[in-house]
Amino acid sequence: MSRPLLEYRLLKGMGGYEPIFHYPEIELGQILARRECEFFVKEGVTYRQTSSAKEGNLFLIYVDKYEEEPVTDPLFPPQGLLLEIRELNPRKNHPIVKQETYDDHLDILSVTGSVYTYIDGREYERDSAEIDEDRSVYILYVKATGETLKEETQ
Repeated sequence: MSRPLLEYRLLKGMGGYEPIFHYPEIELGQILARRECEFFVKEGVTYRQTSSAKEGNLFLIYVDKYEEEPVTDPLFPPQGLLLEIRELNPRKNHPIVKQETYDDHLDILSVTGSVYTYIDGREYERDSAEIDEDRSVYILYVKATGETLKEETQ
């Protein structure tokens, strides 16, 4: 199989689209992690994924514009792949529950692709995920279920 390519396409009226971002040097693991993200932030614009497709070695992610904000440059870009797990709470600006650094995009996918995540013995349910290229971070939005992880007894 030839090297995978990724392209983001912006949906236009009447079923059309416009290619907006093209990634010729990308690993399959990163493509899969990105496809799991409902939201994509680049150059101050948040895009919402509407669908995805695969044409040969070209992976496509179709998006529409969700919102625009000023571009923010991270003061200290993360080393490695950063995942922020945030509580889905717009009133509190989605507070960070936990931050973790990973070496591989598939490790990120193993967390963002799960319906339930456990942090300090508390259960959280996935709402959505985002890749924010402006800040170089993946974000997983979760809601606390009120359940706690029960230790298995042997």
